[in-house]
Amino acid sequence: MADTSVIRRAVHSRDAASPTTETRPAATLDAWSRLDWSDGVQIDQLEPFEKIQARTRNSTYQLTILDGQSGDVLVTGGQFFPTATRVRLNGCTAGGSCLKWRGVYCGFRLEFQVGSEVVVTTRVQTVARVERATPDAYVH
Repeated sequence: MADTSVIRRAVHSRDAASPTTETRPAATLDAWSRLDWSDGVQIDQLEPFEKIQARTRNSTYQLTILDGQSGDVLVTGGQFFPTATRVRLNGCTAGGSCLKWRGVYCGFRLEFQVGSEVVVTTRVQTVARVERATPDAYVH
């Protein structure tokens, strides 16, 4: 899996003796456009029934792709999706108005649409494709 790093920006506290570093995804459009986007996946490039797992600070989400082009997925995980729920994955966001359409990337929040409601997660920490079982793995 690719590195899960995001753009880091030094933030200095009022006490000059103790500077801190804060991790933030691209805070500007210029920084956003320079990201290499190698630490995640575009669901619109996946086949139907492929699965990915995204772990955030608070939850683990299992996504089954139904139609990646339209963002149609089954999602399970977190307080809003205790059972498999059909939703639209709009993409990932830094929390502002920029949205990486149909993307799931480390350091960004997932944005799900359920009817007219939008659910935004905490930041994604890891993204993994879940491998399909081979025919030999099935018990007859």
